[in-house]
Amino acid sequence: MKKLLASTCLTFGLIGGASFASAAECGSVTIASMNWQSAEVLSNLDKFILNEGYGCSADITVGDTVPTITSMAEKGQPDIAPEAWIDLLPDVVKKGTEEGRIVQVGSPLPDGGVQGWWIPKYLADAHPDIKTIGDVLKHPELFPDPEDPKKGAIVNGPQGWGGTVVTSQLYKAFEAEKAGFTLVDTGSAAGLDGSIAKAYERKEGWAGYYWAPTALLGKYQMVKLEAGVPENSAEWKRCITVADCPDPKPASWPVDHVVTLVAKPFSEKVGPEVMDYLAKRSWSNDTVNKLMSWMTDNQATGEDGAKHFLKENKDIWSKWVSPEAATKIEAAL
Repeated sequence: MKKLLASTCLTFGLIGGASFASAAECGSVTIASMNWQSAEVLSNLDKFILNEGYGCSADITVGDTVPTITSMAEKGQPDIAPEAWIDLLPDVVKKGTEEGRIVQVGSPLPDGGVQGWWIPKYLADAHPDIKTIGDVLKHPELFPDPEDPKKGAIVNGPQGWGGTVVTSQLYKAFEAEKAGFTLVDTGSAAGLDGSIAKAYERKEGWAGYYWAPTALLGKYQMVKLEAGVPENSAEWKRCITVADCPDPKPASWPVDHVVTLVAKPFSEKVGPEVMDYLAKRSWSNDTVNKLMSWMTDNQATGEDGAKHFLKENKDIWSKWVSPEAATKIEAAL
């Protein structure tokens, strides 16, 4: 009996020691949560998995793209930016990487951040010949302007958005006005979403700016139009992204690169299993769209969304983590 007790104590001592070592190896972690839904739920997902699966002591710090990436590139803090849209700050990311302050670890959104002009799927199915912006501009009658049904409408985002500037410039570049279309200012994000919801409820034509991943596209199926012309980075920089440029030329909307940024000091101190998780952790835009739609319908927080995803999608997340971590994560739910 004494031998059994001694053996049992030794076993628990080894397990406890291994767990303590894991926590010590990972230590405290700061995770940046950006101010949009997909980034919020991803930061909470990382927090839960790192804490429960790998013994970390992770906390979330609220941030936004520019200040967070700049701080990581200059100061090495916070430790992780799970969803960094690096095309917004290419020079800062390049300098931070070259100077050894940050590292890029995989992509949480391998589909990329997708912006462009979209139409409802029911309309695309009914008119399979409409695939490009040029195809839409041939049919103003299918996309009537609510204020003037004799004209077509291209629906834009609110003022202040980069996508709104680009849509305005592409409207000029593709000569949409000459094709019989007006450019509709929705006034706000809610106005833009509402215009899509209204069109869907009435099964009406709609064409305009949107992006993915978003909760709305998890609820309403939309099809992104092809530009029908190649990407042109020089033209994009020269004129399409410049509001007062008078002569934009047609170009395809590039896919935004989204990566996980990790501060170099953290990457060097943490165990390889954690870095392996961050490198493998990715999900499709469709998966995120549906998750955000659930969050919106249920008024769920990022923490709620993370737990819902873990409970409902073991087939996805279990491939990101070690078997030992998967067991711990499932037990913690």
